[in-house]
Amino acid sequence: MSNKSPKKRIAIFGSTGSIGRQALEVIDANPAIFSTEVLTAQTNDDLLIRQALHFNPNIVVIGDEKKYGRVKEALAARPIKVFSGEKALDEVACMDVYDMMLAAIVGFAGLRPTLCAIENGKAVALANKETLVVAGDIVMKKALDHKAPIIPVDSEHSAIFQCLVGETRNRIEQVILTASGGPFLGKKPNFLVNVKRDHALQHPNWNMGAKVTIDSATLMNKGLEMIEAKWLFNLKPEQVRVVIHPQSIIHSMIQFEDGSIKSQMGLPDMKLPIQYAMSFPQRLASSFPRYDFRKPGTLSFEEPDTKTFRNLTLATDALHKGGNLPCVLNAANEIAVFAFLRNRIGFLDMTDLVERTMQEMPFIGHPTLEEYFDSDGEARNFAASLIKL
Repeated sequence: MSNKSPKKRIAIFGSTGSIGRQALEVIDANPAIFSTEVLTAQTNDDLLIRQALHFNPNIVVIGDEKKYGRVKEALAARPIKVFSGEKALDEVACMDVYDMMLAAIVGFAGLRPTLCAIENGKAVALANKETLVVAGDIVMKKALDHKAPIIPVDSEHSAIFQCLVGETRNRIEQVILTASGGPFLGKKPNFLVNVKRDHALQHPNWNMGAKVTIDSATLMNKGLEMIEAKWLFNLKPEQVRVVIHPQSIIHSMIQFEDGSIKSQMGLPDMKLPIQYAMSFPQRLASSFPRYDFRKPGTLSFEEPDTKTFRNLTLATDALHKGGNLPCVLNAANEIAVFAFLRNRIGFLDMTDLVERTMQEMPFIGHPTLEEYFDSDGEARNFAASLIKL
């Protein structure tokens, strides 16, 4: 018998997106440590097929049912089970064929499969912040009940998580999330009113998918992360702060009650927090580039401009009021970003759309899971109705 521990079986939900692709690079570099058991994609059948042929998973799911035949045929020579449709995502998430789910489906769509994983006591490497924004109270309570570890993949929450290792009994005074400020740092509304999608998709430091990149440009991303941090680390709203740090070297910080501050640093590369979440509690050797302190470089910090980037104020509002408001904020924002990426609304219109939806939707203090789903649907419909056809 060899002493080698069995490979950790990974299920990647959202394998064709930015996070999923980088996770597969980590698995490829560590074939003795990880195996790929499940790959899922919504519409990108070409890439899903290529990934499946390379990694030989047990199961693949293509969300778009029209593409099922093509995927099935392409993988017919392999012993890979192929499923399709939204229901299949939940069903596969409930199967006992993996050890850890990488939850990397973008947006609200990632909530149900993540809940299935948690209810089965599976470890979740959480790259989908919307899951906690929408229903953080229910998700974290289920994780506790089912002893399902949730390890954050967002670079900011990974940083906080890493800073907390060994600090379990020490009280946090505040958590400071760092934001790059995105491509329009320092710009004013008279500039932003004319911004087009291609300009907004040019992020200075990070290579991310379209949704996160736009959220980063509007600072909504940081607002969603504030709400996510509250649930992940069991914080009060006033314990979560945001500071602009344009270089993206410090990924976030914790200040303890003695005034001491811990930060986690590194070059802006999502493979680092992805690998850390997948290999936790071990760290794996990597050939990622290293930050060089000898090169003249200044790390700077400033307050966010919430007058110009009002999304941060709307999200802070939702964070403090709680209930279904973060769910409404997220739903309206998903519609707004979708419309902006299709050149249907302007850059500043996204914030107006979210604000009007938050004002209109009925407030529910302690929603059930069904009420969260209803709030999400109603907020989407209302937000969509505001977009001029």
